[in-house]
Amino acid sequence: MPRFTVHVRDEWLTVPCKDASYSINWLGVEALKRYAKNKPDNGGIPNIKDVRFVARRCQGQGLLDGDDTIEDVLEDNDFVELGNVKYVLLLLLTLSHEYIFLDGNSLCSTDLVNLGRGRLKLVVYGITTGFGKFARTVIPISKLKELQENLIRSHSAGLGSPLSPERTRMLLALRINVLAKGYSGISLETLHTMIQAFNASCLSFVPEKGTVGASGDLAPLSHLALGLMGEGKMWSPKSGWADAKYVLEAHGLRPISLKPKEGLALINGTQMITSLGAEAVERAESVARQADIIAALTLEVLKGTTKAFDSDIHELRPHLGQKEVALRFRSLLDSDHHPSEIAESHRFCDRVQDAYTMRCCPQVHGIVNDTIAFVRNIINTEINSATDNPMVFAERGETISGGNFHGEYPAKALDYLAIGVHELASISERRIERLCNPSLSELPAFLVNEGGLNSGFMIAHCTAAALVSENKVLCHPSSVDSLSTSAATEDHVSMGGWAARKALRVIEHVEQVLAIELLAACQGIEFLRPLRTTTPLEKVYDLVRSVVKPWIKDRFMSADIEAVHRLLVDQKVWNVAKPYIEKYCTELLPESRPTSPTAFSLEPPPSPRKRVRLE
Repeated sequence: MPRFTVHVRDEWLTVPCKDASYSINWLGVEALKRYAKNKPDNGGIPNIKDVRFVARRCQGQGLLDGDDTIEDVLEDNDFVELGNVKYVLLLLLTLSHEYIFLDGNSLCSTDLVNLGRGRLKLVVYGITTGFGKFARTVIPISKLKELQENLIRSHSAGLGSPLSPERTRMLLALRINVLAKGYSGISLETLHTMIQAFNASCLSFVPEKGTVGASGDLAPLSHLALGLMGEGKMWSPKSGWADAKYVLEAHGLRPISLKPKEGLALINGTQMITSLGAEAVERAESVARQADIIAALTLEVLKGTTKAFDSDIHELRPHLGQKEVALRFRSLLDSDHHPSEIAESHRFCDRVQDAYTMRCCPQVHGIVNDTIAFVRNIINTEINSATDNPMVFAERGETISGGNFHGEYPAKALDYLAIGVHELASISERRIERLCNPSLSELPAFLVNEGGLNSGFMIAHCTAAALVSENKVLCHPSSVDSLSTSAATEDHVSMGGWAARKALRVIEHVEQVLAIELLAACQGIEFLRPLRTTTPLEKVYDLVRSVVKPWIKDRFMSADIEAVHRLLVDQKVWNVAKPYIEKYCTELLPESRPTSPTAFSLEPPPSPRKRVRLE
């Protein structure tokens, strides 16, 4: 029975075919059924039968006619990419690859994450001692190749689950970018093989644990190189997990043959810390922007005042992040732009000021924005830094040993990121408490009718509290620790690998807590109907209701939280509100606009280099 692998969104699905006379449309429908199975909201696909497809062969990107029979256009074990031109959820950026030039100087965290997701492909312009304690041991020329191979094998000592394909792609792309700078002592032949492996998604088994971030990320990068040597395990969409040499052969690639210095060139550097750090920065910025929207919705439900967001207040303490958050709140809540029936209903109440969790959002959320901007600068600098040792200066004819491999810069920055972003969850959990507590919200206890018979959001709030408590432990900086390794040669280390993994876990918890707040705020609106909130916040409410129904009586809640969490991860809450925020900003009087061109930026800074599509 022929089998085909179909790429839907970010998932690879195997579809067996009993009859090769079936059409490409049939293959697409079968792939979508498998994609939607076991997803809480069917993966956002309302009716699979109504979906129209764009299908391409992965090899060569040839467009397939939906009415063609499988036997006419595909071979057994062929690969297909499936796009959906009706529902945005399934649009695949990989259907038409952009190519990115890696020159070692202009890669940014946004592009690195897109490389990890398979949205870009790569093009690149065109020692004779032991290591560590054995640096004074001279190796005979006849054994230099064996020296490099032994280095890779012995250093492949990591443990734990493998990095996901996306994260391994990021790691490989970033290592290629560093080698492209030209200070590592790598041959063009080896570099081109690495590029071919990346573009074919031949990805080594890289355990997540084992780096202390000292002489770089030696263990993870050694596992990355081991697969490229044709040893250990490798994964590709075509083969799944298999012996590396067979995965490379399946894609017409030969294992790399290491020349002098090349083994060390492949494994010395901070690319594990930095690639995970790039993902952390991107997700942190995404959730921080959406946290402003969610908090604004909660303020509406709790009938708060917008006076605390007055621009004159924030000009007196002009931190850029604080001013940016206050501006977003005004853009979502300003009654002159977006009349709110809920706000009008309590216009003449006697409340003077709100609790800190609402009133101080610009101050608390603001420093998170500034923290992210600071860390982004560190990570983008690290992305384009030469972190090898020794460094090869061809023009001087010298190799010089230094310390650029030390992971202290990204380690410290990512510890700081975790501490900063965590605060979004900490303050969100307190707003969830206010939504659920009838003495604070004037809403039914735990946001449900027939309390007692129904528990409503009681345990959802407990889940948020549990995640916040976990974050308090995870936010303890890993980079304050150091253990001497390599017989006291590496006598101060950064522990940056753990800093990066912790930061990602903290950010995921923040996303989940905010998903619970968004669910609770939308449920609170149900008790204020028929009153309506502002237009952009009603759009956010409608988005949530497209995947989660109102809470009438108790039901399985985890699926609801997961569905809304996915909205945040996919930035859909931001995308719904963004046009209204931008429109408000363009209507500001000239004298009210920020003096700094980046003060109220709605997007990450653009990449400084050009992309070129290869025909």
